[in-house]
Amino acid sequence: MEEEFFFESNEDAQRSVERYEEMIRNQDQYFFDAGAFEYIVDFYIEKNDPVKALQVVDYAVNQHPYATVFLIKQAHLYILTNNHDQAFLALQKAELLEPSEPDIYLLRGNIFQNTERFSEALENYEKALGLAESTDEILLQMAYVYQSMSDYESAITYIKLSLEQNMENQDGLYELAFCYDVLDKQEESIKFYQQYIDTDPYSYAAWYNLGNSFHKLNLFEKAIDAYDYAILIKEDFSSAYFNKGNALVQLDKYEEAIEVYKQTFEYEQPNADTYCAIGECYEKLEKMDEARSYYKKSVKMDPKMADAWFGIGVTLNHEERYFESLHFYKKAIDLEAENPDFWFAMADAYYKLGQIEESITAYEKVLEYNPLDIEAWLDFSTVLYEQGKLLEASETMAEAIKNNPEAAELYYRMVAYLFALGNYADALGFLETALTTDPDKHYILFEYLPQLQDNSAIINVINRYIR
Repeated sequence: MEEEFFFESNEDAQRSVERYEEMIRNQDQYFFDAGAFEYIVDFYIEKNDPVKALQVVDYAVNQHPYATVFLIKQAHLYILTNNHDQAFLALQKAELLEPSEPDIYLLRGNIFQNTERFSEALENYEKALGLAESTDEILLQMAYVYQSMSDYESAITYIKLSLEQNMENQDGLYELAFCYDVLDKQEESIKFYQQYIDTDPYSYAAWYNLGNSFHKLNLFEKAIDAYDYAILIKEDFSSAYFNKGNALVQLDKYEEAIEVYKQTFEYEQPNADTYCAIGECYEKLEKMDEARSYYKKSVKMDPKMADAWFGIGVTLNHEERYFESLHFYKKAIDLEAENPDFWFAMADAYYKLGQIEESITAYEKVLEYNPLDIEAWLDFSTVLYEQGKLLEASETMAEAIKNNPEAAELYYRMVAYLFALGNYADALGFLETALTTDPDKHYILFEYLPQLQDNSAIINVINRYIR
C-alpha cells in the first residue's frame, strides 16, 4: 500500500521520521515530498548515522529524480563514507541538472582536496566562488588547500579574504595564527590581531591569538594581559586560563600559575596536561609531596604522559631517593626514547648511585640526541676524568667543541684536561681561544682545577686579556 506524506509544519517534520521508519519496518512504499525527505536526511546526519541518511537519500532520488538537492546530499554522504567514485557520479548528475549550483563544485573540490589533487581542488573552488552568494567558507577551504601545499603565504591571503566577509569566523582566526606561527612571523601576527581588535574589541579568539603571539616572542606580561581580556569576554575559556598559567610559569610566578591552572577545572574536566603543569609548578617551589601528588594524578589519567612519569622521578631525586627515581625515568624513556632530558636525569642518578658504566651509557644517549647540551658535555667529561680516563675526557671535550664552537666553557675545560695530561703547549693554545671567545669566564678554569691559579704560564696568558 502506498501512502503519501506532505511536509507542512514542524509537527509534520517530526512525524516524517516516524513515518519513514514505519515504512522501513513494514517494507512498504510511502511517498514523501521533498521537504520531508530533506528533514529526514538531516535528522540522520545530525545523529551521525551517514549510512541511514544515505538510504533515505536513495529513496528521495528515486521519488524526486530531478531534485538537485538530493544528488548533492548523496554526494556529501558518499564523501563521508569515503566512496569518492559514487560521489563524483552523483555530482556529475547534479551538474547536468543545475550547472550553476555552487555546492556541486564545493563538494568536488573537497574530494580533490582529500585525495591531494590540489590544483583540481582549487579549480573547483574557483568555480564555486563565481557562483555562490556567500563565499567566506569557500575562501577558507582554499586556504586549507594552500596549507596542505605548504604555501602558507597564499593561505594567509585567502584567510584574510574570508575574514573580510565574515569577521566572526573563529576557524579563520585560529588558522591565521597557525600560518603566522609556521612562518615564524609573530610580529605580523600581532599587528593583524591588534588591528582586528580595533574593529572587534569583543573577539575573545582575537585576544587569545594575540596572547599566543606575544607568548612566542617571550613577551609574557603582554601575553597575560591579552589572555585576561579573552577571559573577561569569555569567562569559561579554559584554553586562555591554561596558556595564562604557562606565561606565569615563564615569569617564575608559580603560585599564581597554580591558581590559574586550577581555574580551568571550573569550566572543563581535569586533564593530564593540566595536572602535570601543576605538578611542575609545585616542583619548582620545591614542594615535592604536592608535586608528586599531581604528577600521579596526571599519569593515572593518561599513562602515556611521559613528562609526568619523569616529574615523579625528579621529585624522588630531589629527596635523594635515586634508586627509586630510576624506575620512573625508565617509564618516561619507554614513552619518549629520544628525549635527552630524560637520559640526562638517568645519567645523573646512575652516577650518584656509583653505577658509572650505566651513567656513561646514559650520557652517550644524551649527547646523541642533543649534541648542543653544553652542561651534558661538561658533566660527561667530568665522569670520565674522575675515573682516570683523562684521554677520553679530552677527546669528549674535543667533540663537544666541534658541536659547540662558540661555548667558552668547553675551551676552559679542555685547558684543564690538557694540563692534566701534560700537554702544556696545546693547553695554552686552547686558553688563548677561550679568552678570545669570552674572557670574563676564565674563573671557570680555576673552579674546576684550583691548583692552576699557581701556574705562572696560565696567569701570564690570562693577564694579557684581563686588565
